[in-house]
Amino acid sequence: MKPPLPPFTHESAIQKVRLAEDAWNSRDPDRVVGVYTDDTVWRNRAEFPVGREQVHALLTRKWARELDYRLIKELWAFGGNRIAVRFAYEWHDDSGHWYRSYGNENWEFTDEGLMRRRFASINDLPIAESARLFFWPLGRRPDDHPSLSDLGL
Repeated sequence: MKPPLPPFTHESAIQKVRLAEDAWNSRDPDRVVGVYTDDTVWRNRAEFPVGREQVHALLTRKWARELDYRLIKELWAFGGNRIAVRFAYEWHDDSGHWYRSYGNENWEFTDEGLMRRRFASINDLPIAESARLFFWPLGRRPDDHPSLSDLGL
């Protein structure tokens, strides 16, 4: 079981989104894959992994390429066992070029609170280092850090 469990309320959907953000900000594929079903189905950019093993491999590649990754997720909508999220994250490549990646995710959960399906659409925007907005120490975003809406993103 991975609480909070569906059907989601506004409060439990916000909690589920924050738990996902915290896990992804750990940049630890082992931690992240634990919230997905064994047969999870994803669409992530042009990749379509199925199952925890393929998701783990995708995340390992992702965080080897996307350095100093910092993510903010925000609840967009919810109902029953589904949650829609918008997100932005900042990262740089191994040449020091910074990016802000924007996207939307649609999530579907089992009754046990594990994510069965994740569909993500993501766009990368090159940014100057001076345009960065996410400066907290690597790891969990502080509770008092502005949200996407607060930042106008």
